[in-house]
Amino acid sequence: MALAPASRPPRDRAGWLRRDAEHISGTLPPLLIEAERLVTSLMTGVHGRRRAGMGETFWQYRAAHSGDPYSLIDWRRSARSDRLYVREMEWEAAETMMLWCDRSQSMDFRSELAPRSKAERARLLSMALGVLLARGGERFGLLGTEAEEPRTGERQLMRWAGLLSAEQDTAPDFGAPPMIAMPRVGRAVFISDFMGPRDQVFPSLLSAAGQGIAGIYLQILDPVEEEFPYKGRTRFESVGREVRHETDQAAALRQEYLHRLAERRDDLARVARRAGWQLILHRTDESPRTALLALYAGLGGG
Repeated sequence: MALAPASRPPRDRAGWLRRDAEHISGTLPPLLIEAERLVTSLMTGVHGRRRAGMGETFWQYRAAHSGDPYSLIDWRRSARSDRLYVREMEWEAAETMMLWCDRSQSMDFRSELAPRSKAERARLLSMALGVLLARGGERFGLLGTEAEEPRTGERQLMRWAGLLSAEQDTAPDFGAPPMIAMPRVGRAVFISDFMGPRDQVFPSLLSAAGQGIAGIYLQILDPVEEEFPYKGRTRFESVGREVRHETDQAAALRQEYLHRLAERRDDLARVARRAGWQLILHRTDESPRTALLALYAGLGGG
């Protein structure tokens, strides 16, 4: 695109920090604080799906069955009867969730029409998913990082926060998910603009989709990448400056660009349908809550 990514103004988020946590584990990453606020705003208007699982919201009691671990038995409720009862919780997410968050230079693009870059929005939504999974007691891993092995709990969440917030010394111009084996019991979420060369992007998507797990592609684009508002003499270049094109009549390229964008989305949707995955589209001028709600519902939470 012709516009270089805007510089990121420093944001003072000291007022967001939890006082008690400062004494226990130091200052919490601002990304985690923002993600927790986003999750809180989502959960105030969404009720968990009524399905038993490892969530933390109480649903109902049921009679204990042979093989149920003793840790699940509610002894107070059982004491009022001659039977043993288990507390069931609302199911909120997949048993194991693997996430890939595109950290390529392409994701750093932000136009004047968007409040955040694609990368910032992707990191926020990735972190918010981590918060939901940690609250639900699920195992989750971050593909392509040292937190790739699925784990549960706050410690894994803090590792995610550190890795997603860290600056990178080098990054490719465009990103593609790593081609690795993933847990068969679980799901995956890939967050990217998926705008890289076909021979890089689609083999990785097909590799993941062919492993017998379900998942979601979340495509994040800037509004100008969807609308192509350029006119007159314009120089287009990728953020990493590996792709460049200059024209005197940018408006004449609009229909061809929109056609190719539609083709890319059709291809993504086709791969998703064949594998039983979903494709979710999101623009950086939209509320992140909209995308998180779609992800939450797609993972079985609502």
